Amino acid sequence: MPTLRTGDRLVASKFPYGLSQASLMFHGKDIASTRLFGRTPERGDIVIVVRRGDGEDLIKRVIGLPGDTLEVRHGQVILNGKPVPRVAEGHARIPVDAAVPCDEGPLAAFRKQEADGKLYCEPPLYRETLPNGASYDVIDLGDTVLPNGFLSPGDKYGPVTVPAGHVFLMGDNRDQSADSRFGLDELGLGGPVPIETLAGRAEFVTHSFDGEGSWFNPLAYVTAIRWDRSFTSLRPKHD
Repeated sequence: MPTLRTGDRLVASKFPYGLSQASLMFHGKDIASTRLFGRTPERGDIVIVVRRGDGEDLIKRVIGLPGDTLEVRHGQVILNGKPVPRVAEGHARIPVDAAVPCDEGPLAAFRKQEADGKLYCEPPLYRETLPNGASYDVIDLGDTVLPNGFLSPGDKYGPVTVPAGHVFLMGDNRDQSADSRFGLDELGLGGPVPIETLAGRAEFVTHSFDGEGSWFNPLAYVTAIRWDRSFTSLRPKHD
């Protein structure tokens, strides 16, 4: 969130970064370090990545490129020594449904009932802009303090330098994303990821389901669709 929601179905371009084992529908968990017709992703791209170790497909955003130095301080991304600009945009307004209940963890505090009687998830929203002008919305709840009193690694990370042939990926829901900031043992991506593990670039949402109803009920294929999500672009805007 907020760009993607649980229940979204999307179209991805399979080969914008070249052809590798990750591009295949059945790719396994050990991706070979070979790639044909390779190209480096652009900052801000939303990509599908194969997590090393278990082969799960995750979807994250490209923040750091080869040679970049990246760190996070109090949730603020610092790229090559400069804070990535972000502007507060109030609060997101995401309808609560069965797929996005907004009732667990730190998000639960932002579940609110509006005057129309409907429930919405309204966490703090920011507009972040990378050095190439790619801009997009992120959710940041502020510093996440662990029981031992230390900040979560997601809010205090690095600095790290992205190796050649790698990219650094982060989720837009910054306090609830297992991404490059977290180890494989935490179901994260274990730092910068090889470009060979990128399975494609997300392009747009075709349709989206709110999780209501039963798949055995044919009416649910219509009544459970979030019509306003159809054909939502997943490419970042450029300022």
